Amino acid sequence: MTANADRPTALLASPAEAAQAAEAMLRERYDFVPLEKAELIIALGGDGFLLQTLHEMLDQGRLLPIFGMNRGTVGFLMNEWRLDGLRERVNGAKSFKVAPLRMIATRTDGEKISRAAINEVSLLRETRQAAWIEISVNGRLVLPQLICDGILAATPAGSTAYNLSAQGPILPLGSNLVALTPISPFRPRRWRGALIPDDLTILLRVVDPLKRPVSAVADQHEVRDVAQVEVRVDRSLELVLLFDPEHALDERITMEQFTA
Repeated sequence: MTANADRPTALLASPAEAAQAAEAMLRERYDFVPLEKAELIIALGGDGFLLQTLHEMLDQGRLLPIFGMNRGTVGFLMNEWRLDGLRERVNGAKSFKVAPLRMIATRTDGEKISRAAINEVSLLRETRQAAWIEISVNGRLVLPQLICDGILAATPAGSTAYNLSAQGPILPLGSNLVALTPISPFRPRRWRGALIPDDLTILLRVVDPLKRPVSAVADQHEVRDVAQVEVRVDRSLELVLLFDPEHALDERITMEQFTA
């Protein structure tokens, strides 16, 4: 019996002991195909492993649907781990499309680096000196100078991660917004961020990048010594996550607003 009656399915697991044990149990009960022959992925681990798997698919240009099961810690983006009824769960799963951010970072030496970010793109000061950042949206200067430890742009799917820890808003899926959230802002003191329509382009320019160096991070990928960073949603790279109907991602994000 295959894990999904309609699509060849691959099984991936993180190196964690719990994930490896779950993988062994699933392989005893179900048949899986190698990743290169798969049309769907079962991922075992935590949120970090799921993000790693999604990035590997982006790098390979194979955007396969993923049904994740939590064998990590938080597992916000994962379904509950269960051995039984895998085929029925996958066939009855609710699908969600997640469009990543596209970061185009220009370093002080002129090199341009492009990376995708499923959760957020963040700019962070590299030294004890505060970062000075100028913000433009669709070519319009909206904030001449933000003095801060950093700033991040988060997708709805990533709004409950680093963005929420930085006191940013939780964005419902389908809101078509990007959260722009400062990290420890010093000036202007009362600016707490903005909600940007996701069809606009955000430009974050580092003021005095040599004296006040800043790094840019697209999820886990860091680029040091940036002069400016362009951020926009890339709908050509939409990813599909599968969830049990009772644990759907949109409901989880909504309910996170009521979590103390």
